[in-house]
Amino acid sequence: MSTLSRRSAWPGVGGVTGVLVISAVFLRVLHIHNAATVSTTFLLVVLLVAASSTLVAAVTTSLVAVLCFNFFFLPPVRTFSVADPQNWVALIAFLVVSVVGSNLSSRVRSRAEEASARRAELARLYDLSRDVLLVGDAVKGRTALAHAVARRFDLSFVAIAVPAAPGDWEVAQGGTTLLPLPPESLSASLDEARRRVEFDAQARTYAGHRVIDIQQQAVALVPLRVGTRPIGLLATLDNVVDAGTLDAIGGLVAMALERLHMLEERREAALLRQSEELKTTLLASLGHDLRTPLTAIRIGVENLKTAHLPDEERNAQAALVLAEAAQLDRLFQNLLDMARLEAGAVAAQARRTHPSEIIEAARAQVADVLATHIIREDLQVDDPSYVDPRLTATALARLLENAAQHAPAGSTIDLMTRREEGALLVLVRDHGPGIPVRDLPHLFERFYRGTGGARRPAGTGMGLWIARGLLAAAGAHVWGENAPDGGALFTIRLPDQAASVDAVPRHD
Repeated sequence: MSTLSRRSAWPGVGGVTGVLVISAVFLRVLHIHNAATVSTTFLLVVLLVAASSTLVAAVTTSLVAVLCFNFFFLPPVRTFSVADPQNWVALIAFLVVSVVGSNLSSRVRSRAEEASARRAELARLYDLSRDVLLVGDAVKGRTALAHAVARRFDLSFVAIAVPAAPGDWEVAQGGTTLLPLPPESLSASLDEARRRVEFDAQARTYAGHRVIDIQQQAVALVPLRVGTRPIGLLATLDNVVDAGTLDAIGGLVAMALERLHMLEERREAALLRQSEELKTTLLASLGHDLRTPLTAIRIGVENLKTAHLPDEERNAQAALVLAEAAQLDRLFQNLLDMARLEAGAVAAQARRTHPSEIIEAARAQVADVLATHIIREDLQVDDPSYVDPRLTATALARLLENAAQHAPAGSTIDLMTRREEGALLVLVRDHGPGIPVRDLPHLFERFYRGTGGARRPAGTGMGLWIARGLLAAAGAHVWGENAPDGGALFTIRLPDQAASVDAVPRHD
């Protein structure tokens, strides 16, 4: 006998025992022989049993109560015969009332248990619907859905099967048990679901449910439908969850799969749109930034070919050609840096370096751009630090170039170093108009050149984005803000490893 059967039998045993005990108490202790009192007491016991156990236990208690009522309390007592016809009526009425009352009480309890089960089912379906909304990874989404169904409904085996190609299936399983699903059985079940769309209102299921045997276990296959269109199958062990609940679970899983498909399509569309925007922006930026220096170089070379050009003018034209060639070189270097960052091919090589060496290398990279500005250095810290000088100097050069582009010619650009707990700070401050508030969140976005200011600066908008990527590869980071007394202030924060420099072998 199962645990559930024994548990439901105990009230019946208690009811029979209660009838016998009441009979003994009425006869031996209280000396009560009134039929109305005895029948009412017995009827109360029968109703208590019916309210707490099965109908079988209540009917059994009723029969025992009728026998005790007849044997001990209806004359002639201690026999099962009835002398007075009125007692026959009382006995039959008691039996009918007890059975009917037991039946009604059992029905009420059954309906209450069914309502409780439906409430628990709805709660699990609601929890599953919340799990569905949290699944956003199209690659691992099916497995996450299978595990969510198994967890919410205490199922040891759950599989979600979606057709991939004719005769081929993609199966994601959840739970503690893994079973191989035969592709031919899956295909046959899906074909049947496609042919029939009938709805069984009593079972609360659509057509297409099948039960197959896998490794001596009965496995139920439930169609996953979006509307009336089946898109896959849900598999679980049979007779664990009723068919109507399985169909509801299948509906939620189908909507989740359709949502994952839509998210994937939207993600692909966004990537395609970003790729097209990137190509368009890159071509537009290159078209503008290549045309200007190439035109200047062409004009300069044509001027140099003039036979009677004065030496002073000739030197000026040669300097112009060299400056524009340097601009082209920086542009192509930006493109190479961008490609390396995109490919993840930037690796840091830290060594013992003085901050002044990094600043000198950065200034040399953009010397022609800084020629029209005054560079003022305030190096409060020049102790050697263990950093990547190449990446840091290249990133600093991008910040200096950005400062020169946004500050008027002849203005001062400040270069400062500071030490704060746990970091070395390198600061670049210009005395231009500053950064518009609406541009601050977008400073380090690729191809972003700003929207404010008296003029729109030249350039591709890659400099700050490249600086951030190079510093990130070196384990540092950068941010920009407006200086309190005007101008833009950019800060590079490098991890301060000066304390451990002495333990590091020198490479300089």
